[in-house]
Amino acid sequence: MNIFLSKRSQRGRTRLEFRLVKTKAPIATGHAADRTTQPLIEAYLQAQHLKQLFRQGWLRLGVSEEHCESVAEHSFGVALLALWLVDQHYPDLDRDKVLRLALVHDLGEVHAGDITPVDGVPADEKHRRERASVDEVFASLPNGEEYLALWMEFEDQETPESQLVKQIDRLEMAFQAAVYEHQDLADLKEFFDSADAAIRDPALREILEELVRLRR
Repeated sequence: MNIFLSKRSQRGRTRLEFRLVKTKAPIATGHAADRTTQPLIEAYLQAQHLKQLFRQGWLRLGVSEEHCESVAEHSFGVALLALWLVDQHYPDLDRDKVLRLALVHDLGEVHAGDITPVDGVPADEKHRRERASVDEVFASLPNGEEYLALWMEFEDQETPESQLVKQIDRLEMAFQAAVYEHQDLADLKEFFDSADAAIRDPALREILEELVRLRR
């Protein structure tokens, strides 16, 4: 899988973009480059690229582009599961923080791309690229530092809310694997194994084990 880098300037800033193929379309910010726009417009045009970015692991195992989900679709699934799960099982956690973490956790992929374990990118380099991405996405927002702190909390994995969202992220992956297998698109055992290795919470493990039992 190829990685390419490009430079572009916006509001006097020059940045590096790291992006992994494949995407449905290039990032849709060119028409706003080097022009003064509202901060929210600038940030959201960048975040919209997650709708165009395929989840690369599915493609690698043979799911076609026609059926492959985007990163944004995965992020929606994580947020929805987080809402339902925190209400049902974790009343002592900060519900607002859980949802905010779920919504921002994939924004590092806007410019870095969806880097998978098989891409051979060291963990510290992956983090550096994704940190550069969120820095750019949040740069124009008046409260960008608050969103950056949320993203860093997810990355650091030191709070119960961030640890829960990380496990829900893997659980959502298992749900999607179950859907693709039901559609006879691929054998996705390695994704169930990955989720099994990452999920420790008893309530989440119970759901995962049920998904495994439902496999054909």
